[in-house]
Amino acid sequence: MSSETSADPTGTCFVVMGFGKKTDFETGRTLDLDKSYRNMIKPAALAAGLQCIRADEIVHSGLIDVPMYEQLLTADVVVADLSTSNKNAFYELGVRHALRPYTTVVIAEDGIKTFPFDVNHVAVRQYHHLGEDIGFDEVMRFRALLTQAIVEIRKKQPRDKDSPVYTFLNGLTPPALAAAVQAAAQAAATPRGASDSGERRAAAATHSMMMQQVDEAQKKGDFVAAKNYLSLVRGMMKAESADRPEDPYIVQRLALLTYKSKYPTEEAALLEAHDLLAALHPETSNDTETLGLWGAVHKRLWQLKRDVAQLNEAVRGYERGFYLRNDYYNGINFAYLLNLRAAEAADPAEAIADFVAARRVRQEVLSICKEWLAAHPAPDGQASAPAKKEYEAGRYWVLATMGEACWGLGDGTEGEQWLAQAYATAPEPWMQASTQEQIDQLKALLADSPLKYLQPGAGKAGG
Repeated sequence: MSSETSADPTGTCFVVMGFGKKTDFETGRTLDLDKSYRNMIKPAALAAGLQCIRADEIVHSGLIDVPMYEQLLTADVVVADLSTSNKNAFYELGVRHALRPYTTVVIAEDGIKTFPFDVNHVAVRQYHHLGEDIGFDEVMRFRALLTQAIVEIRKKQPRDKDSPVYTFLNGLTPPALAAAVQAAAQAAATPRGASDSGERRAAAATHSMMMQQVDEAQKKGDFVAAKNYLSLVRGMMKAESADRPEDPYIVQRLALLTYKSKYPTEEAALLEAHDLLAALHPETSNDTETLGLWGAVHKRLWQLKRDVAQLNEAVRGYERGFYLRNDYYNGINFAYLLNLRAAEAADPAEAIADFVAARRVRQEVLSICKEWLAAHPAPDGQASAPAKKEYEAGRYWVLATMGEACWGLGDGTEGEQWLAQAYATAPEPWMQASTQEQIDQLKALLADSPLKYLQPGAGKAGG
């Protein structure tokens, strides 16, 4: 394996293109498209950390159509090579654009001088093909360019829309057809008149399969896909138990995925998450998860709108979540928002009060986190995979919270030590990004402390 190839692919790249030697009708040249795939496209995808597959490499039984459409929907990235104006490639690109708003890269050999109207406003990266072969310099140039393009579109948050469908028809929600098709297939396979227990087992299996897709999409940072899968689960559960209250966990997680998706816009996603959580009555709820999410949504709405009412609502949510159950997550965010509100306060006395309260909350949070670490040793080798996963996530947030608390109390050295432990074991990349973003903002707030308003001797009697 070459040094450019990722040894541990973290996603999939499906390649849409012709196979073998094809004639370019504009120039009359015959191009070996397999050379384009083997020498440039596949190595570039592998170097970007993706498993790469073309339709002729799919192992399947029966028609190729089903796995092909599944790839067009679920692949993390689709590279569409329109060289020789291949009709199938144009059609499959259209299907991808209809299914996903982003992560589609369009390429073509530079023999195509004009593109059809429907794609002439789509970015097309071009390479030069010699016909039977491709020059070494061109292979290396375009391979590097394509790798960079794939890495950048996967890394960027929020992602840019590269589908004309989602660009011009704003507000569309991408489908989650793979999960829907599988669920429908399982339902269809259940005979009419099957027992209630059999139906319940089939429903549980469907829910389990779809929740796995939610987990996988969230781990990749694809919050739009994760949200769509979970919305399907929620809809199925409501249809099966119309007379029962909703599972708060499903609503809470859906709210999280919704606001993190930032789709179709960040504000629209936050307002949708707000409406989801409102059904759980956060104003009277004793559920720390609901209160933490409520605080997070209003914090982000304040960052967008700079409406002090949003900031105060976020403070109330985190404050209640902290004092109800000594919840460290709510506590560390409560402290952060106190610093934020102190920085916004026009009255120095109010600013100082919030600043001092934030320090006291962090001291309590540190004690709570140390108690958690002492009471939760790592699970042994007999523990189930879900138990280990839950422990790893919990431990990450405890360590990250301790790092932020130390920074907030003025001990950056100890704070960095806790953060280094947390980052070394972060189960999902977005966790570290979320933590570091808040700590960077906290450092800026602490640099302009309201304690500057206190003068030596202030408050003493005398003349």
